[in-house]
Amino acid sequence: NKFSVCSIIFQGITLLVWLMTPALDMLINFISSFEFNTILTGVLVILSFTMIGSILDIPFSIYSTFKIEEDFGFNKTTPKLFITDFLKQILLSLMIGIPFLYLLLSIFHSLGDLWWFYSWIFILVFQFVIIWAYPKFIAPLFNKFEKLSDDELEEKINSLSQKTKIPFKDYYTMNASLRSAHGNAYFTGFGKNKRIVFFDTLLKTLNANEVIAVLAHELGHLHRKHILKSIITSSIFLFIGLYILGILENASEFYSAFNLNNNSKSTALLLFLIITPFYTYFMTPLSSWFSRKNEYEADEFAALNANPQDLINALLKMYKDNSSTLTPHPFYSKFYYSHPPADERIKFLSNFIKHK
Repeated sequence: NKFSVCSIIFQGITLLVWLMTPALDMLINFISSFEFNTILTGVLVILSFTMIGSILDIPFSIYSTFKIEEDFGFNKTTPKLFITDFLKQILLSLMIGIPFLYLLLSIFHSLGDLWWFYSWIFILVFQFVIIWAYPKFIAPLFNKFEKLSDDELEEKINSLSQKTKIPFKDYYTMNASLRSAHGNAYFTGFGKNKRIVFFDTLLKTLNANEVIAVLAHELGHLHRKHILKSIITSSIFLFIGLYILGILENASEFYSAFNLNNNSKSTALLLFLIITPFYTYFMTPLSSWFSRKNEYEADEFAALNANPQDLINALLKMYKDNSSTLTPHPFYSKFYYSHPPADERIKFLSNFIKHK
């Protein structure tokens, strides 16, 4: 928590430097001095800003990984792997980011007053492509994924699949132990590239019945279409955001308020990306509430289709193995937590034990 406070203070100072001094204007003018075409200049400005942020974040990542995680026995990352991961992330960001930004800014400049609407459609299509590609093409660049190979577990999984009537076959283990001792499981992908992934660290901790209970929880997300609902919700907010950007882009006050003299579409986009999280900050409790609601729905599905006590046992092991706090402040958890606190979640699952 102390480290988080220090990080937030540093980010706040950095933000003030960018927006309350000529720093951002200087960056834009420097890249503009090379006299590339308008779209390429915009791409380079946004990428440069992002890269500077990534470089400034390196000391915090190093301290978090090699000090805090190390002190509590979680870190498995070597300095070599840390550097390799960072370079891969940079290269991947450039390979995906440059074409994406170039096409997006081309839409900005060539499709008239409704550029914001066409941009929305383009971003949605791009988003679906990335969600579809992530499990099969992007995630394997950083981790190794293997099909579950435990016969007893496969038999229990097939039984759960028949009971829930969800013919889902793509269950994978990920070598999370390469970097960390933390355990988890998650649902990812879209279309034929959907998969449920277990950290190998989690499978070493849980017994077969507990794994089935965790799997039932993940299938609950699939059954209740939580990812699809999340995409629809984010699409609505993206539409609203781009509409607002379409209005602000022509307002000189939008630029002058943040010490910018360069009134271009790429500058408007960059500035909008920087400030939007702060204007939407007070929506955090609402998004957290929706996320916790989804978790309760997935827990309910798991409790009805597996043993709720097994899920409680699995959760307790995960809380212990991850050194997660069991007693967060109620206000803090309501405001920020995407998952219900341990006591609330266990109390909820215990109700299903009483009725079985």
